[in-house]
Amino acid sequence: MIRRVTVEWPDDRPFRGRGGRPIRLLAASDQREPAFEVEKNRVSIDPIDGVIGCGDLDPRWLAFLADAFHAPLVYVRGNHDAGGDWDEQHPVVPEALPWGGLTRLAGVVVGGLEWPEGRDGGNRRRPDLAWLQTIRLAWAALPGRGRRRGEPLLVISHAAPEGAGDAPDAYHRGFRAYRWLLDRVRPPLWLHGHTTTASVPELQVRAGVTTVLNVTGAVVIELVSAGNGARPHHDVGDPAGR
Repeated sequence: MIRRVTVEWPDDRPFRGRGGRPIRLLAASDQREPAFEVEKNRVSIDPIDGVIGCGDLDPRWLAFLADAFHAPLVYVRGNHDAGGDWDEQHPVVPEALPWGGLTRLAGVVVGGLEWPEGRDGGNRRRPDLAWLQTIRLAWAALPGRGRRRGEPLLVISHAAPEGAGDAPDAYHRGFRAYRWLLDRVRPPLWLHGHTTTASVPELQVRAGVTTVLNVTGAVVIELVSAGNGARPHHDVGDPAGR
């Protein structure tokens, strides 16, 4: 079953010129959603403004989703995303978001945190590397650098933040560095994979102002404008938010 989630986005700028239409994103990770192999199912959820991959998906599947929905693709690599089709000389997908990289998707600023050791073929938990990539993203996302002041951030990662959507076992426990970023930057939405769906009671949790969403399989996300009367988004430490 294809899950559907609606999230209020506290910044009207990405919605300008859309005639009140929401921003519709398809996020996926870890396992193929067989429903998308049927054309009528794909038609039923069109249009899609962007495809997001949160790791551990074959690049050919990511390419299929982007092509099928005629949508741009943004993704991070997971702990199994090395070797095989990832080593092809002629890749079928664009480069993944780099460590702490920023981009824009449908007008929304997206920050990426891949599995810290994944691109080198490593499958170990590396909290030290998680801190390095997190600090890089925090620096890149400072208001006035990678995004305009008051502009919220959508974070995508493979692993979850500690204590928000992670599992209790050692390998699937979230990274403390990610939780530090969540508490400091307060993104409205954080998407991740890695955590097996059977190991947690909920696939969507709240951590402060942040909706943390496990996108294993696939989720259709509708970002809706909070309206002209919404309070602007402020990061911790942003003088405008005091």
